[in-house]
Amino acid sequence: MEAPGEPRRPLLLIGSARVSPAVRTETDAGVRSVVLSRPDEYNTITPALRDELAAAIDDADTDRDVRVILLRADGPAFCAGYGLDWSTRAQAAEGTAPTWVWDSVADYQMMSRFVATYMKLWYASKPTVAAVQGWCIAGGTDMVLCADLILAGESAVFGYPPARVWGTPTTAMWVYRMGLERAKRYLLTGDEIPAPEAARIGLILEVVPDERLHDHAHGLAERMAKLPLNQLQMLKLLCNQTVENMGMASTRTLGTLFDGIARHTQEGLDFVARSGEIGFRDAVRERDDPFGDYGSGPRSKGR
Repeated sequence: MEAPGEPRRPLLLIGSARVSPAVRTETDAGVRSVVLSRPDEYNTITPALRDELAAAIDDADTDRDVRVILLRADGPAFCAGYGLDWSTRAQAAEGTAPTWVWDSVADYQMMSRFVATYMKLWYASKPTVAAVQGWCIAGGTDMVLCADLILAGESAVFGYPPARVWGTPTTAMWVYRMGLERAKRYLLTGDEIPAPEAARIGLILEVVPDERLHDHAHGLAERMAKLPLNQLQMLKLLCNQTVENMGMASTRTLGTLFDGIARHTQEGLDFVARSGEIGFRDAVRERDDPFGDYGSGPRSKGR
């Protein structure tokens, strides 16, 4: 069943085969590449991308010829967050009935479908590696921080700008990746994090020159794929169980609930209304201009 406000999923049929417009896959040397393929839209998250990504991860995890899953993306950006055009429209439509009251349970169930897809990177029995270029912000971080290892090109940028208004991290991986105070430092400002700084503070594993990102990430995945599959599965579970014992499931539940609340505070509703007036891109620009980062900062001029 489609969640309220979701557009219908596009699907191309060629003969009896299904061709996914949002995600494609490639397999080489025991490595399954799962590639976000909406480059013109900066691989922003839609319900279609969510569903196709979930199916691609599940397929890779059950294929005995695959030992490592590599998540990467086409185009100049890994993922610029949720497609605000459809998501702001969906929220704006919620309040059209005169007696409408926000249904927090329905909202939680809807967002949980996205969160469950991102968490497949964490709960897949096989190692997952992510290769990030360009923007990886907002919902893009909810996704990528669930991967076991994250590599980035030197010009990549991470961050959670909706911390300023209209959201909280749903998968809530920030503290587990880089510690309490550093997570607070970036979530309490929403500041952008250039890739070299992200590696220094432990948000990601390492940074390589942009032109080497794909080969380096695939090479690491191939090196891991030389191990027996059962060894990879046991070692991943052994490491992940430490974080599970720290209460990650409870944190994730709270993050998903708070995300819905943040979108329905007065400030969140005002943001949606402003998006309807001037367009979501300009509304985001108004939000970020006082901070001078992301699309409003000097680094964006060369993009």
